[in-house]
Amino acid sequence: MELTRIYGISDKRSEELNKMGIYDTADLSRHFPRAYLDLRQQQFLKYAYHNDIVLTVGKIVSIPYTRNFRRGGLVKTVCEQEGFIFSVVWFNQPYVLSKLKVGEEYLFYGRVQNRFGEVSLVNPSFEPCDKNFRLKGIVPQYSLKGSLTQKVMRDAVRRAVELDRPRSIIPSDLLVKYELTDLYSAFREVHNPTDFESAKKAADRIAVEEYFALISAFKFIKGGREQVRINKYNCSAKDLLTFISERFPFEFTDGQKSAVNEIFADMTGGKVMNRLMQGDVGSGKTAVSMCALFIAVNSGYQAVMLAPTEVLARQNYLAVQKAFPDYNIGLITGSMTAKQKSEMKKALKEGLINIVVGTHALLEDDVEFKKLSLCVCDEQQRFGVAQRSSLLNKGVTSDVLVMSATPIPRTLSLIFYGDLDITTIKDKPKSRIEIQTNIVPTEKYNDMLKFIEREIQDGKQAYFVCPKIDGDEEGSVISATELYEELKEKLPSIKVGLLHGRMKDKEKNAVMQDFKDKNIEFLVSTTVIEVGVDVPNASVMVIYNAERFGLSQLHQLRGRVGRSDIKSYCFLLSRANSGVAIERLKIIKDNSDGFKISEYDYKLRGSGDFMGDKQSGKFMTELGALNYSTDSIFLAKKISDEVFETGRPLDKIKQVAIEKYQRIKDITLN
Repeated sequence: MELTRIYGISDKRSEELNKMGIYDTADLSRHFPRAYLDLRQQQFLKYAYHNDIVLTVGKIVSIPYTRNFRRGGLVKTVCEQEGFIFSVVWFNQPYVLSKLKVGEEYLFYGRVQNRFGEVSLVNPSFEPCDKNFRLKGIVPQYSLKGSLTQKVMRDAVRRAVELDRPRSIIPSDLLVKYELTDLYSAFREVHNPTDFESAKKAADRIAVEEYFALISAFKFIKGGREQVRINKYNCSAKDLLTFISERFPFEFTDGQKSAVNEIFADMTGGKVMNRLMQGDVGSGKTAVSMCALFIAVNSGYQAVMLAPTEVLARQNYLAVQKAFPDYNIGLITGSMTAKQKSEMKKALKEGLINIVVGTHALLEDDVEFKKLSLCVCDEQQRFGVAQRSSLLNKGVTSDVLVMSATPIPRTLSLIFYGDLDITTIKDKPKSRIEIQTNIVPTEKYNDMLKFIEREIQDGKQAYFVCPKIDGDEEGSVISATELYEELKEKLPSIKVGLLHGRMKDKEKNAVMQDFKDKNIEFLVSTTVIEVGVDVPNASVMVIYNAERFGLSQLHQLRGRVGRSDIKSYCFLLSRANSGVAIERLKIIKDNSDGFKISEYDYKLRGSGDFMGDKQSGKFMTELGALNYSTDSIFLAKKISDEVFETGRPLDKIKQVAIEKYQRIKDITLN
């Protein structure tokens, strides 16, 4: 139903909702609260401690003003609360200025700063007080854009649910069997909860419904993708074993051997391969993928390897060249000149290139192949289903092998990779030495630097990773640019380089090449080096503000060292000295298994947060706001399995399920 059918939604507000990906009442009813405010827990700032997160009310008593700092500046105002004066500050949010009025009362929710007797709230969410806030209860908070307010969104969502009246597609007898409540009631409760327990139960019920549809969709899609093979490979097992023995100066692990066997069986079987290979950092996935490439090109076909960044694409290009000296290897990236791209595209179309390595530039419409039969996607979590499909469509029933170095819990595998067969490599090469991980308190910082200096004197190299390119006004986060200048001044004898996402591809490539060539000893970087970068001589990883990263991301960053037989170290720097932040860092310190770490991460962050605002897929953006249990996913799969195994009519389920699948086609994981 159209949004303008909802009372209070004008054409202008409808356009603002459209910008949020909300186009009808069904979309709006699935715009779930990102948080709830318990109005029974309002606090007086007079008694709040530094860094407390509080919900409080204040009246604006001074005209809000701005300071034009870089990247958005600062907005500041002064408020009064029963005679107590405090300030409220927003960094890089100039738009809040137009929403503040002197003399009005506002509800604020945010972090307290208490420095030198001056109390302030930093970057709080806020909204005008109205009669609702004089009541005691739980109020939903939604993501907003433009001129939309929380009150407008609450009213609109409530009315959308009444108009849309969501209905379950799970068979009624299974609803009774598994004691699942009415779906419409669950939507009403999640948007207007009577208490937090009711909100949690409603979120679980909605999650079961949504995942039932999605998991069922993968069953329909996967069945349709089991295409009969047209491309016939004549590569024998003996040919493949010869390739492995000649190209790799080490024995494959049991996990690698098993992966090669599964891929060989797929590619020499009667159905097209559609397989995910996931493994921890350093497990040898790239070597296994080379075997798949060999099966294709040895049989006279073309193959492609897609990478998410130019740095990784060039690294893979060199690795493929080394493994295939008797074949023509091509490269296509965004930084190449138009002439270079044109020549490479012409050679591909004419079949003169056996294997091409590249970035998203390979997805362009004018990239054509003469005889494409295999697509390898490196770091699968950086690509959406639609991107993968656009590459496959350049061949005829092409095989696909996607790789991920980001281990994810089994529950998430069911969701993100439900349309793929899964190969997991859990062991690592025996030559790899365990990385020593330490949590470094502030007072030990200089001792750490002295240790790293000794590593450099011994011919090793080090990464220094920061969460941001530039600093913030609060000074709570050290930035890459600040650290770069600091290290150059503090350690003038060390050759320091800087790498971050705002640099042009040519600049990034030049810096990485200098690091590989040992012209740079300290590389200060953002997480742009998280994916796939391989410099065996690097023995030290230093991560600043480590508490700001997810556990799996910390593990990925740590995996940039320890990529050879030299002893390597990872130092986690954090200003936190107790609580959840330190507990999380201890998990990284005490564990080297990425799959175990991902399970811890999933439990700590929750299903919604794990899949939340890092998604570009609409379905996961919606569910990311819900706080539901992992048991909901297991139950959804159990019900879906039962539906398919009992031969029930599937037409209605298929229609809704396929629609759900279409809504996740652009999902990527960061």
